[in-house]
Amino acid sequence: MHFEVLTLFPEMLTPVFEASIIGRARQTGCISVTCTDIRAYTKDKHRRVDDTPYGGGYGMVMQCQPVVDCIRGVKEKLTGSTRVIYMSPQGRLFNNDICKEYAGYDNLILLCGHYEGIDERIIELEVDEELSVGNYVLTGGELPAAIVVDAVARRIDGVLPAGECFEDESLQDGLLEYPQYTRPREFEGLCVPEVLLNGNHAEIEKWRRAESLKRTLAKRPDLLNKES
Repeated sequence: MHFEVLTLFPEMLTPVFEASIIGRARQTGCISVTCTDIRAYTKDKHRRVDDTPYGGGYGMVMQCQPVVDCIRGVKEKLTGSTRVIYMSPQGRLFNNDICKEYAGYDNLILLCGHYEGIDERIIELEVDEELSVGNYVLTGGELPAAIVVDAVARRIDGVLPAGECFEDESLQDGLLEYPQYTRPREFEGLCVPEVLLNGNHAEIEKWRRAESLKRTLAKRPDLLNKES
């Protein structure tokens, strides 16, 4: 799967995509990620990509020409199913179901806005959907784009050691994940639950399910309400 991040600040994202699981997945060829500089497509001799908003108001708005040309230039190089996503607080809220949906595409183009956003005509002409990572506003779309790449990439074959790594975790079945423990068995008076030490896998699974329900009720009851 290929991820194409369109941004004014590719230097923000390069270290993120070179590290840890995402970095290894790129090295092995399970995924590919490219950060394309929108400024490379501007026709302005000063490399400007923004201007003041019509009607007045604070800040600057990213212009149609460089952004539209950037999207179209990138799309021309891609094959297979492609979705163009604008990272925006006005979009639908990113969740596990959307993550699974996106993993079915061959390419994701993630457009990162900045300043006061982008000209609305860019959305009308080239964007398939707007996507939000939460009910808050950031200075740009780079960090949300990184979240999407990380979350979706984990679902691509070969990125994680086995499918169980994402099939048995928080939110996968609408519940939070059960508590996890590792060595030592006792630390500062706190002990690992005995059920995890007896080797009875049926009892362990029963305990984990109960703990998931208990934790979800305590921390995220909204998930249980959604399920009902």
